[in-house]
Amino acid sequence: MELINKSHPEEFILLGFADRPWLELPVFIILLITYPMAMMGNIAIILVSKLDPRLHSPMYFFLTNLSFLDMCYTTSIVPQMLFNLGTSKKTISYTGCAVQLYFFHIMGGTECLLLAVMSFDRYVAICKPLHYTLIMNQRVCILFVATVWLTGMTYAVSEATVTLQLPLCGHNTLDHLVCEIPVLIKTACGEKGANELTLSVVCTFMLAVPLCLILVSYACIGHAVFKIKSSEGRKKAFGTCSSHLIVVFLFYGPGISMYLQPPSSISRDQPKFMALFYGVVTPALNPFIYTLRNKDVKGALGNLMRSIFISK
Repeated sequence: MELINKSHPEEFILLGFADRPWLELPVFIILLITYPMAMMGNIAIILVSKLDPRLHSPMYFFLTNLSFLDMCYTTSIVPQMLFNLGTSKKTISYTGCAVQLYFFHIMGGTECLLLAVMSFDRYVAICKPLHYTLIMNQRVCILFVATVWLTGMTYAVSEATVTLQLPLCGHNTLDHLVCEIPVLIKTACGEKGANELTLSVVCTFMLAVPLCLILVSYACIGHAVFKIKSSEGRKKAFGTCSSHLIVVFLFYGPGISMYLQPPSSISRDQPKFMALFYGVVTPALNPFIYTLRNKDVKGALGNLMRSIFISK
């Protein structure tokens, strides 16, 4: 069979739920509702964090970056999903697939590291409150965010570039809703053990190392919180951390099940539901998690809404 890695295919066919067409309409409706919700919720978080002076702190600086990242994350895949689910055409151009591959994994890798940085910020705020403004100054916060984005881009560009060079042996059909590295490796022919091993090693670094840092941070936070004598103080400390912990659980739980195993052992439908979860559920839930459990954000949103209505 002729190898396509020398002359890549003009387009890929995304099968999606072709074997279960009855799923397409419900998924399309869910995407149509949750995508605008995710965009509006994250835009609201960014606006209140920028406009309300009370939210000009490192915690909300990182939260703003997380909201922007979630907007990019969901936009990198959901419009293509909506187009494919809403029409009979189930294709994506090779260029479109490559762009989606890069953006989807840039956002994923960056979010892994950003959540670790946010846990470190909470550690410093609770365990070293007297030195918080000195340690987490504006220069350090910008350096953290720049490092996180640069590392995420380096991971995605290197992994995606190597994956796109794999021989496809005439195959241009992907049993997925989007273009994703494990699915492309699984579709490729020939010897791909080295690619699987590299992906596993890199993903272990990108997932396991930040997760260990998060667990260590929260172990220290838990130890410090239980030393607080005031029940109100303990409640406030837990309140500022619980939202972040929920987001960490939602992100890392499915990610570990998806990326810390060889692509050849991944079940047929697992990547599809993971893409829906990361592309839609997580970006839509994150703003609600942070607003419903955070009095400062709820107050800032209320002030913003009142100012809009008063101006009108």
